[in-house]
Amino acid sequence: MTRWQRLFPFLQWPRPDAALLRGEALAGLTVGLMVIPQGVAYAALAGMPLVTGIYAALLPALIAVLFSASPRLGVGPTALTCLLVGSSLAPLATPGSAEWVQLAVWLALLSGLLQVLLGAVRYGWLLNLVNSPVLMAFTQGAAVLIIGSQSPALLGFANGTALFAWQGWHPASMAFGLGALVALVAARRLRPGLPSVLVLVLASAGLARLLGFEAGGGAVIGTLPQGLPALVLPGWPGWETLSALVLPTLMITLVSFLETASSAKVDNGRRGVRWNQDQDLIGQGLAKIASGFTGAMPTSSSFSRSALNLYAGAQTGWASVFTVGVVLLALLLAMPLLHHVPLAVLAAIVVLPIWGLIKPRAFTQLWRLSRVEALIAGATFAITLLAAPRLYWGVLAGVVMALTHFLYLRLHPRIIEVGLHPDGSLRDRHLWQLPPLAPNLYALRMDAALDFATASGFERAIAEHLQEHPGTEGVMLIAHPINWIDATGAETFGRVREQLDDRRIHLHLVGIKLPVETVLRQAGHLDASERLHLYRTETEALQALNTTPPAPTDTH
Repeated sequence: MTRWQRLFPFLQWPRPDAALLRGEALAGLTVGLMVIPQGVAYAALAGMPLVTGIYAALLPALIAVLFSASPRLGVGPTALTCLLVGSSLAPLATPGSAEWVQLAVWLALLSGLLQVLLGAVRYGWLLNLVNSPVLMAFTQGAAVLIIGSQSPALLGFANGTALFAWQGWHPASMAFGLGALVALVAARRLRPGLPSVLVLVLASAGLARLLGFEAGGGAVIGTLPQGLPALVLPGWPGWETLSALVLPTLMITLVSFLETASSAKVDNGRRGVRWNQDQDLIGQGLAKIASGFTGAMPTSSSFSRSALNLYAGAQTGWASVFTVGVVLLALLLAMPLLHHVPLAVLAAIVVLPIWGLIKPRAFTQLWRLSRVEALIAGATFAITLLAAPRLYWGVLAGVVMALTHFLYLRLHPRIIEVGLHPDGSLRDRHLWQLPPLAPNLYALRMDAALDFATASGFERAIAEHLQEHPGTEGVMLIAHPINWIDATGAETFGRVREQLDDRRIHLHLVGIKLPVETVLRQAGHLDASERLHLYRTETEALQALNTTPPAPTDTH
């Protein structure tokens, strides 16, 4: 790969021929017909002018496909990111107002700049701060809130953008909303490849106009501006307002890129290539910046549209280019067709895919695997709901709890006394009720690195055993699980060896790895001594102790 190809990933695309372009055009058309009504629906979820949902699927999608390492992702507005935008700005401005739009633009610019910076300095590994249980719990909590925010509009109540705002019931709107939901479910089961969302939108618009739905008090999309978005340069919001956007920016950056990761791993896995998460950070960040400068909200990668792109046969980024072309034609020619679409239908478009994110069984399965992680996930889910509209507290709490659990495990390494199992392996002596390897010998194994986090536990385990067994004549350390040692670990090891020497106790080191051995030798802790014994293998150590292991049982 050349330097220019690394800087501009689209230079790696294959030269298109007629056959490739036909397939890519079909895939692009399929996704384009889906993203237009979805974009309008998700803009409503974010509290933005409805047309900005289409703007977010135009230039941002083109920038993303040109500069990302995963060119088959469907980039644009997504439900989770739009919910984060709406919930973050709720305490700061009125939904749909000029101030609201300006703050949403700042969120797009700030989160985009942050992603570009993280990608440029190769900090994609920060994704690992959010583990799977926390992300699962937050996603399900956000899904509940999204459905809650859309339920009033779906069932024909006014103020459908507010959470569980039940007032001003309109029976015809409820009929459109529930009817749209049933139609989408039926289409998904009977004709999964059909652009059902677009068909539903056009059919509902025609039916609403025929029945005089708007004149009867029904809420519709209304007139959308036609043409390309104008360049937007947001005014300076002031340091106080900007500081209030810092935490939402961090959460949108993290959550939106985790959305990207879920799609990118599937895409790159099917292509058989390693995922370049740092390049995708740059591409997705540039897309957010482009979205901000066109007056729209932060974008992300949609798992459903990315999956549809792959299902439709997309092979390269040319499919996304065709999708952008479809969106462009819609902005230039098709905006009047959306005027009569009931808002209840948009609510159904949002609710159906989000409903599939609610999976209570995921918590019970997690409980069987790890009760601590299940409790962390449950707390994350509850905090996400209780903290609404400030959803980011759910992610933050989950990350803090998960990191606390991780640190606890690192500070409390697994240290066991080993004995000789009948199959010839060394196992936990107390768990398997095995005799000591040799009289007056303490044989231990620590399944962790020997560093500042584990050194005190290592030293304490040996000291406690010697205190309880004053007649100990030898300590054997099964060292092959220790693949890393730092200065604190080396200092602790040296102190332990001195204490054993003072008590004339022999130290047996088994299977010490070269990086660890090199550090200890440089520190002077492996100097030759009559009470220091090094063995490369467990078998060699057992033979030296005059303990012959039995032959392993043939299990075949």
